[in-house]
Amino acid sequence: VARDVAASTATVLITGNSGTGKELLARAIHRASRRGDGPFVPLDCSAIPETLIESELFGHRRGAFTGAVDDRPGIVQQADHGTLFLDEIGNLPLPMQSKLLRAVQERSVRPVGAVTEVPVNVRLLSATHKDLAAEVHAGQFRQDLYYRLNVIQIRVPPLRERLEDLVEISERVLERIARLR
Repeated sequence: VARDVAASTATVLITGNSGTGKELLARAIHRASRRGDGPFVPLDCSAIPETLIESELFGHRRGAFTGAVDDRPGIVQQADHGTLFLDEIGNLPLPMQSKLLRAVQERSVRPVGAVTEVPVNVRLLSATHKDLAAEVHAGQFRQDLYYRLNVIQIRVPPLRERLEDLVEISERVLERIARLR
């Protein structure tokens, strides 16, 4: 699946329960894509305080706020010519959803405190454990952003639905543990 999706440049929404390997799939899509030599930049949208998310995504200019002592590129700029992976996109606050939508549509970002936009060329992959269609219906997620993100949707089933994978997953985990020793 990752190879077929990687050939495309479309945005991908990966859905599934927590712990099902959504980020692993996103990394596989990135590695198999034409952008595989570029950066893969992940961001867990649920781990960033609402007051910092704009600066984290889009960067900031020196003096834009207390503590902004230097210009700093955001993760969207860091992912330029590569892949930006937004994990738990369903937790992105509504005001940031509109700014992210603009960045996706315009292929540019405006760092906090800047007067001009900076062009970016990124492929966007996102993931969530939430039912974003239901979130749209409840007014908790922007419909236009949902359609932008959901060009290709991949559902990662829970392990209980793919027991045949258990042996291979166990072997990989044991190999990783053995390398740490």
